[in-house]
Amino acid sequence: MPETPDLRTRVEEALASIGADGTTPARDVWKALGTAGILSTLYEESTRDDRYGLDPAALRTTLTVLDATLPLASTLSFCVQAATALPLLRDAPPGGPPSDIARQAEEGRCVLALAATDADAAGSDLTGMGTRVETDGGTLVLTGGKRWIVNATTADHALVLARRRPGDHFSNFSLLLVPLTAPGVRADPTDTLWFSGSGVGSLHFDGVRLPTDHIIGSPSRGLAAFTRRITTERLASGLWADALTRRVLAATYRMLTERRIADGPQWAHAAVRHDMAAALLGAQRLQALCDQASAPATDHLKPTVTTAVLKAAGAETLEQVLNMCAQLQGARAFTHTGLHHLRTEAAMFGIAGGTSHTLRELIADHADTLLGVRECPS
Repeated sequence: MPETPDLRTRVEEALASIGADGTTPARDVWKALGTAGILSTLYEESTRDDRYGLDPAALRTTLTVLDATLPLASTLSFCVQAATALPLLRDAPPGGPPSDIARQAEEGRCVLALAATDADAAGSDLTGMGTRVETDGGTLVLTGGKRWIVNATTADHALVLARRRPGDHFSNFSLLLVPLTAPGVRADPTDTLWFSGSGVGSLHFDGVRLPTDHIIGSPSRGLAAFTRRITTERLASGLWADALTRRVLAATYRMLTERRIADGPQWAHAAVRHDMAAALLGAQRLQALCDQASAPATDHLKPTVTTAVLKAAGAETLEQVLNMCAQLQGARAFTHTGLHHLRTEAAMFGIAGGTSHTLRELIADHADTLLGVRECPS
């Protein structure tokens, strides 16, 4: 699907208006995009795809510009909000705090965090969470903790997935809107060398008291709502991986054609060309999957399957391309902002939002659909 030229210009102008670069706080980027109406464009009713709650073409264009302009951490901060947290708030019934905060976030006036990964469970085991919400009279009481949360130390509000009763049934979980200034909330930065500027950290909830209208949607539909919008996160992950892959390949190609070895450019060496060709094949396959997932639904594939394939392919292709390009770039890749730094941060494409291993399990579950067979062979 082609990018939207007018939107590309608008995003570039919004970033230029604040002089956005590697030192610009992600919060300022979000505000600039909201003020310029770009966030609203993502959810424009006339172009919104109901499968994702936003316009895939607009998201693709925006991610492409952000990736070309900002460090990975800033784009990550945007992606979590635009592709998951804000669509979840927009799914809530009108009226009440969730819809009010959704409007403020869409206008760039507040920053959101999505708090699903639990302190008491492995990242992909959402039903094993220990964070719980109980009712005390007419008040909700939230206790527990979340870890590796993007925007944890910079957000105004977090969408918190919490257990409402024992057991792993999907109806046992609620999604809450939690002001991070509420008494009993503590945000601690994560001890890491990576993702500087993303506000990644841990959230702790010590008997946080909230009104009942801070439940997002139905009290028993929190996990179902989150699962529905994880398809949008996987779409965004694949689209972003595609943009990042093409950017790195283009930069490496320019370097190879300009840098000379012996009597000619490095690009003239057969081994170099073969390595690049292999990476280009992977990039073209990823681009085709992005086109398929972004196009209007015309086949029998569910978005859960389509986006699982896209996210898994994006993580694998990106790893292949970054490894190969870093090797070809040699010493240049070891600079402070070089490809080896990017390779480490980009490993999160195969972890965040569901590991590649988890996605492969989902893809295998739908092998019959993907292959167009009615039953498994004996």
